Amino acid sequence: MTVIVPLRVALCFAALSVACVAAQAHADDASPWQQDKHSAVRLLAGSRSGAVLLGGIAIQLQDGWKTYWRTPGDSGVPPRFDFSKSDNVEAVTVMWPAPRQFDDGAGGTSLGYKKQVVLPLRIVAKNPDKPLVLRADINYAVCEKLCVPVEATAELAFASVASTEDATLSEALNAVPKPANIGDPTPLTIRDIKRDGKNVLVDVAAPEAKDLSLFVEGPTPDWALPVPKLMAQSPPGVKRFSFELDGLPPGAKADGAALKLTLVGGDKSYEFNVTLN
Repeated sequence: MTVIVPLRVALCFAALSVACVAAQAHADDASPWQQDKHSAVRLLAGSRSGAVLLGGIAIQLQDGWKTYWRTPGDSGVPPRFDFSKSDNVEAVTVMWPAPRQFDDGAGGTSLGYKKQVVLPLRIVAKNPDKPLVLRADINYAVCEKLCVPVEATAELAFASVASTEDATLSEALNAVPKPANIGDPTPLTIRDIKRDGKNVLVDVAAPEAKDLSLFVEGPTPDWALPVPKLMAQSPPGVKRFSFELDGLPPGAKADGAALKLTLVGGDKSYEFNVTLN
């Protein structure tokens, strides 16, 4: 039996089919959202080309809630990720967009993200010619006035030659602080760092930067250095930050310690590795 379909209906079916194919292609580049009451998380896959791939962990947050940077500040819980159950994955490096600082509700400062964030992933394949499946156990905390722990698992195959998530991942990668050296000839930079007793003074050049922030990390995660504070008075031409050498783990010494300083001003951010003298 021959069924005659009106042209308008046929066009509708064709449009619907194209939409379904596009939705499926988009779905193939991102895992399903894993949702809890206050947030959702999923994996993103970049284009498949060569042995080093770009992926991402996308987190969406309910209004008024936040999650944390790799160093949470005076309070909070840093996210933790386990990729050991993946197939054909040699190594995964998590990259962190520059955080913002928030009042932690207890007189301190926490560091992290609100609304949404994508953490880029640098993924090294064991064999670039074989299928690659990224599996992640994801543990993080979301906080309003109280913190709620979240556990999620996600799985995603990297198969697209041209991923629909490439633009999102590129934007997230651009938000990761760029490597820099003390005294670099850029408008936003660290000019000098020195000791003053138990205090460390950091002079920053930032002639046009808004929302200027400085964060410091020790050589290992068990260092809990305080968030540097912008001093009320600074030398001419610079903004001076100060922090105390407090929160060192037992037996650790500040002399010769390798510190990581993250400088954020507006939409620019830089990361400095320094040795404390």
